[in-house]
Amino acid sequence: MERRVLKLREEMVRLNLDAVLIEDSKNKRYISNFTGTAGSIIITKEKNILFTDFRYTQQAKNQTINFDIVEISRTNPITNFLKKMNIKRLGFEDDKMSFATYSNYNKNLSDTEMVPLNGLMLDLRAVKDEKELEIIRQSSKIADDGFMHIMNFIKPGMKESEVALELEFFMRKKGATGVSFDFIVASGKRSSMPHGVASDKVIEIGDFVTIDFGCVYNGYCSDMTRTIVVGKATDKQKEIYNIVLEAQLKVIEHAKANMSGIELDNIARQYIIEKGYGDKFGHGLGHGIGLDVHELPNVNTLGEKILKPNMVISDEPGIYIEDFGGVRIEDLLIITEDGCEVINSSPKELIELEF
Repeated sequence: MERRVLKLREEMVRLNLDAVLIEDSKNKRYISNFTGTAGSIIITKEKNILFTDFRYTQQAKNQTINFDIVEISRTNPITNFLKKMNIKRLGFEDDKMSFATYSNYNKNLSDTEMVPLNGLMLDLRAVKDEKELEIIRQSSKIADDGFMHIMNFIKPGMKESEVALELEFFMRKKGATGVSFDFIVASGKRSSMPHGVASDKVIEIGDFVTIDFGCVYNGYCSDMTRTIVVGKATDKQKEIYNIVLEAQLKVIEHAKANMSGIELDNIARQYIIEKGYGDKFGHGLGHGIGLDVHELPNVNTLGEKILKPNMVISDEPGIYIEDFGGVRIEDLLIITEDGCEVINSSPKELIELEF
């Protein structure tokens, strides 16, 4: 955590800030390790202060290092303390803070200029340290184990929702504390819906089944997708699957630091266009992942930010054909100076479940 605070202080100097106010729960965890649901953090040039109420003071002391813990209440709010700190320029999370909360600070801190951080905390979070990478690897291993388990669970006649429930139950038994998002389990024609959240549809012989899922482990998300066929695949299913797989592998082959998200997206997109399915790949190639399942950097047609070593991104091209079905294949990649590390280990060759 100390390195993260030092990096934030470097940015404070660049922006000529006296202090930074952090209230978003994920950003608080990132900078302090505090996981309580109530509290605010102030980072000044010399001090780290966590303001919280009576319910969380003990937890804050146990979870943080080198933070002063200050108890606040409704009758003695944080603004009372900030007024005494002589803060002239205070950075705040304009992308996270509500207008009502901003107005309250602005009203009560009349001598302080509120300066928007313009996503600074998300920029800092985009480059992971070694501890974060190890947690994401473990979160992804739980997901990989979940996929191998579910391959022995899926049967014709089973509802998509049953598959999602079994996946969550298995991963929680393996140490996950939650799910990264509502699982996508889309079978048959529903697999043409990129975000076809698990429904009561019954899985049938001949169906594509796209499973997009992930878990939360020690606060960090995993995210992976595999598409299988229940029974024998048709020639058309094999064609679509292999195009998506080749596009996904081309990204892995070329991904490295100093590329933009646009450039990486274009590698998969151009291949799918060449194969005649460009209009069937309507979403971005990927996204960053960490404490949130979707965070910086963006890896799509608008992703101008340059990829840096230790950024973690998803690689998930897809083809979706209405009234037929769809395929998506997704791994998480750690960007390195001259390539990438594929975190997921689940097989990607087309799996045909025979019954």
